[in-house]
This record gives sequence, structure tokens and C-alpha cells, in this order.
Amino acid sequence: MIDLPMIEFRSVYFSIEEKDILTNVSFPVPRGQTRVILGPSGSGKSTILRLLMGLWMPDSGNIFVNGEDITQATPERLREIRKGMGIVFQQGALFDSMTVGENVGYTLLEDGHPDEEIEQAVATYLAQVGLDPELRDRMPDELSGGMQRRVAIARALAARNPEIILYDEPTTGLDPQSAERITDLIIRLRDTMGKTSIMVTHDIADAFKVGNRITVLDRGNVVFEGTPGELNAANDPFIAEFLAPFRKAVAAATQRMEVRVPGEVPGRGDSGASRAQPGGAP
Repeated sequence: MIDLPMIEFRSVYFSIEEKDILTNVSFPVPRGQTRVILGPSGSGKSTILRLLMGLWMPDSGNIFVNGEDITQATPERLREIRKGMGIVFQQGALFDSMTVGENVGYTLLEDGHPDEEIEQAVATYLAQVGLDPELRDRMPDELSGGMQRRVAIARALAARNPEIILYDEPTTGLDPQSAERITDLIIRLRDTMGKTSIMVTHDIADAFKVGNRITVLDRGNVVFEGTPGELNAANDPFIAEFLAPFRKAVAAATQRMEVRVPGEVPGRGDSGASRAQPGGAP
């Protein structure tokens, strides 16, 4: 029996008002692996996520989720498929007026689960991302930036324990220590829970650390597809220019991966300071 990819884009074209956004984009994401979509601002990275969620439809091409072509699905079926995905938005996108517990349990409440079950799920998923369940009564603005991102990941997990998790710039604005805890968590969810994921980022070090395979976009075109090692060795002029300012960050990320203890659980401390992001706002 053929083991189909959990996610697959096949020759996807997408435009807005006659402006080409994606051109002939193809890539698979095997089950339990992480695909990183890398590229400069405006290259079409976030469009990948919107298409995968069925919020937009391609002009042509096919997008498969667990073997099902979502470009042929009805709106009702798309909603069902979307329930199998957890989304971690930029900056976490927590509801400011809700407590941490209410944020994590939001989807369960919407689905009509009893309060006791929701409370247990909130405690379970906060612990899963390395946070003390006692934080459930805090407001988001009482937490550091790194802790808010972990709450956002807990919310994504609590939403029906999805097989697929989509990360949109998950470390933007975080200090290096907090960002490392987030990338460690993404790796742990993949390696211990078998989550399939796509991470959109412009952070080179994060891409090399997290990705099983990397797709690099330039103005909507795939200019590279392969492993982090293959990307580091690529001699394409665009790739060389794109990576040149960040070679030290790539080397540091590679070194951290080599000394990282398998199965190590990230610590709980976070600071709220920001770190600069290549090609983006600090």
C-alpha cells in the first residue's frame, strides 16, 4: 500500500487581480514531518497556509490533505477538513479579553463540551507545552511573549487534537531563548506526537533547525526544495545571496542541533524581550 503524504501541493497557481502570487508550486509533506516555507517578505509564504486551510482556492492545480483533494471539496467538507488542523497565528493572536484557560479551551466550548472536560483538557495541553496549569486564570498580557506563543500552541492542540499543525511566523518578535523553546516544542510535538506541520518563516536559523525539508520561494516561484543540508550547500545565485547575511546564524543553529539532548523538554522560563528578525520587524 502506498503511504500518501499527509499534505501535498501539485502544480498550484494562484493570483489576485491578475497579479501572480504562486506559480507552479509543488511539494509533499510526509506524515509526521515538518515542511518549512522560507523566503523574503512578499514571496507568497502565507498564501500557502490560506490555500491549505481552504480560505482561498487556487486558480489551477491540486491540494491534497490526507489523500483528499480539497480543491474539489464542498464548503461543508472543507470545514470538516479544517477541523483536523491546528493553526498558530503570527504573534499568537490570543483573545485579549479571555483568560489563558478560556483561550485554550475556546474551541472545546464552541463544540459544546462539558466544563469539567474542558478544564481537564486545558490543564493537559498547558502542561504539554511546558506551562504550569495554574496559569489558566491569568490574562494574556500578564505573560511574556514566549509564554503567549506556547499558549497559542496549546490552543491549537486543544482544538480537537489535530494531526496537522500550521505555524505562521511562530518566533517573530521573541528573544533568542524564548524562540529556541518554541522551536524545541515544535520539534517535540513532531517527534513524540507525530504531528505533521508546515512552518512559514523568514528566520533562517529556525528553518534549518525545525525543517525536515525546506521550500524556498521567490516571488511565488519555488527556487529550492530539499533538506537543510542541501540548502546550505546550494550554489544557486539567489540562494547564496539570500543565505549570505545569515551564515553565522545557520552555523549556530546546526551546532545547537548537534549538542541537543534527544527528548529534552524545554524549560519553563521566558523573557519578553524581542529579537530582530531577518527581513522583518523586530
